[in-house]
Amino acid sequence: MASSIIIAGVGGQGTLLASRILAACARTKGLFVRTSETIGMAQRGGSVSSHLLIDAKNLSPIIPQHHADILLGFELAECVRMIPKMRADAKCVINVDEVIPTNVALGKGVYLAPEYRKTLKERFPGALFVSAGEAALKAGDIRTLNIVLLGAAAGRNILPFTAEEVRTALVKCVRPKLVAMNEKAFELGLASCEFRW
Repeated sequence: MASSIIIAGVGGQGTLLASRILAACARTKGLFVRTSETIGMAQRGGSVSSHLLIDAKNLSPIIPQHHADILLGFELAECVRMIPKMRADAKCVINVDEVIPTNVALGKGVYLAPEYRKTLKERFPGALFVSAGEAALKAGDIRTLNIVLLGAAAGRNILPFTAEEVRTALVKCVRPKLVAMNEKAFELGLASCEFRW
């Protein structure tokens, strides 16, 4: 069965690596996969999203409005931005940690985290909300946040792949010296609890 996945985040969070890992899972299973990335400002903190279409040869690489089955949300504001892309019954794993944009840090904007969380909770009542940053730091590096979220999604059967299939692809896609840390992040994601607020 075809799957449409959107990974939404900002530069520096590893959205593209997460996309490569899921694409590798699909190829290992002999499935056709098409990916596309949309990158905003070419810097850390700029908007980044990846679209993956799995086993859907006749579809555009950009997922149209109301067609995405799965959202892996690395950053709250970017998740809100992707709401129009999602199906009504979409499955979601969303990181609740705040990532303050540069313009907000400079006093030139506002970051409405409570409103973003409220909007996402109302739109996706069945979503899994996790504090991925906390788990990533336990793994040894905040940059493993992407792997924590993949683990959380795999552990709740949200992805069209088993946890073992994702873990195997992860080992193939990261540099050998980073495998142990990323495997730890993946395990922490598998064991993650829903965030309560």
